[in-house]
Amino acid sequence: MKIAVVGATGLVGGEVLEVLDERNVQFDELLLVASARSAGQKKVFKGKEYTVITMEEAVEQKPDFAIFSAGGGTSLDWAPKFAAVGTTVIDNSSAWRMSPDHKLIVPEVNATDLTAEDRIIANPNCSTIQMVVALAPLHEKYTIKRVVVSTYQSVTGSGKAAVDQMMNERQGTEGDMAYPHKIDMNVLPHIDIFMDNGYTKEEMKMVNETKKILGDDTIQLTATTVRIPTVGGHSEAVNVEFEKDFDLDELTTLLASTPGLIIQDDPANNVYPMPLTAHKKDEVFVGRLRRDESQANTLNMWIVADNLRKGAATNAVQIAEYLMKQMTAV
Repeated sequence: MKIAVVGATGLVGGEVLEVLDERNVQFDELLLVASARSAGQKKVFKGKEYTVITMEEAVEQKPDFAIFSAGGGTSLDWAPKFAAVGTTVIDNSSAWRMSPDHKLIVPEVNATDLTAEDRIIANPNCSTIQMVVALAPLHEKYTIKRVVVSTYQSVTGSGKAAVDQMMNERQGTEGDMAYPHKIDMNVLPHIDIFMDNGYTKEEMKMVNETKKILGDDTIQLTATTVRIPTVGGHSEAVNVEFEKDFDLDELTTLLASTPGLIIQDDPANNVYPMPLTAHKKDEVFVGRLRRDESQANTLNMWIVADNLRKGAATNAVQIAEYLMKQMTAV
């Protein structure tokens, strides 16, 4: 079993390596892959030093799996080349997500859609992943009509340059700007580019990806995505209208039994999900569960997850784990 981590020198690539280590994923050979300018760098994994190699070198070695965290352009160029030599690519970019020919997978929700023939598998947007983990069991039981979501997203979602900008501002140091405005002591209602309909690309990702993952185009969803000066994870205020009414205790029990989801909902003791406590965790955390008193059959909830973990690296590794298990079961 040979695994390649593409984009190994980036924030998400580094997180993939941590997750592979922590989950003790079994493989025989590890390839650390990056752009030509990063090739030759040294990285240590489980006490062993590895030299970062180029994409060309990695394709020649025909890995069984390649976890891509290197951007959409790189994925469009290189994922088919890996797939052509028999590699199963799990891609963290947006390149393949809405392609009708490629699966968009959150293992807790739709891993059973995968087959051995899937050579390029898309990892959803970080904000979408954590939301659908909570929405999927609710949709199955109560049937979702409409979702209104507002996000509060960590600067880590923009990569190292954004983290550097925030830390420079916090320390009063001049530096490169990853955002068009100051981010420390500020919030930006602007994630990704603005589109012709006035929404950002990030907002439309949440709309379109949620429908694809849940397999239901009738769900009405609207989103406002916001960047906030924090690290550790993304947070979401989610308002969900159902076709059927629900008992709040029964709904909470249903969520509590959902794999990969942890309920933190004890407001009397100040217990609710936060990026600070979700940091470096693989689960999705849900709290502030309450009826929307302005409308029938409607729920408010607060969802938090580490965007570099469940929102990217962990989800990708879980896809690989699922496929490895299927391979060994044959």
